[in-house]
Amino acid sequence: MIKSIKIVLVFVVMALQTFAVQAQKTFAVSDDIALIQLEDSIFQHLSWFQAQSFGRVPANGLIVIKGGEAIMIDTPWTNEMTQQLVEFTEKHFKVKLTAFVAGHSHDDCIGGLEYLQSIGVESIANVLTVEKCRQEKLPVPSKAFTDSLVIDMNGLQLECQFHGGGHTSDNITVWIPEKKLLFGGCLIKSADAENLGYTAEAVMQEWDTTVRKVKARYKNIKTVVPGHGDAGGVELLDHTVELVEKFR
Repeated sequence: MIKSIKIVLVFVVMALQTFAVQAQKTFAVSDDIALIQLEDSIFQHLSWFQAQSFGRVPANGLIVIKGGEAIMIDTPWTNEMTQQLVEFTEKHFKVKLTAFVAGHSHDDCIGGLEYLQSIGVESIANVLTVEKCRQEKLPVPSKAFTDSLVIDMNGLQLECQFHGGGHTSDNITVWIPEKKLLFGGCLIKSADAENLGYTAEAVMQEWDTTVRKVKARYKNIKTVVPGHGDAGGVELLDHTVELVEKFR
């Protein structure tokens, strides 16, 4: 009898685990934009863009929700896509987008910044990104930080940190300690990446060292979201180091 009860309990636990996985929803915003639920209040936004050299390219960002507010980390590729994502997020989740954090100065990070500024969203970036935007006559984020910035979002902390050069000279990460979630952006490659992708502005002599700094700083990483491709775990950092070493 006791053995039968234990077997039933095992199946109940397995069913609950399966339900938890299924509860991680994907929302289709448009043909080119999707939202993937990573945590109760954290969504990976995924957008596709037709690039001349690389074909149809997906890019990742985050939407973090807490207390009726939302923060976006990296925009989709264009202003139009960003507007679609903002309008869907605010309507579907009954929240207001209040701030934006740029991972670096490329289109897959700030392609929708002009739209965000037009609706009064505060935009935040590393001082190196701000300077690059000025030099390249791109929309300029309104708030700059030097090495690190902690954003308190109604009790949920987001740690923005510049660790060194890699994919670009200005790339940052965003760490959410309560969720053990790291947005690595284009500094980090996905598990199925076979190369480093676009490297014209890469800081190859620093890239692997920078990733090792990230791994050393955050000891308990559960989820890593790269700039392109599927989310994974800390193994994505090791894979990125391997790709850099192979490239060199």
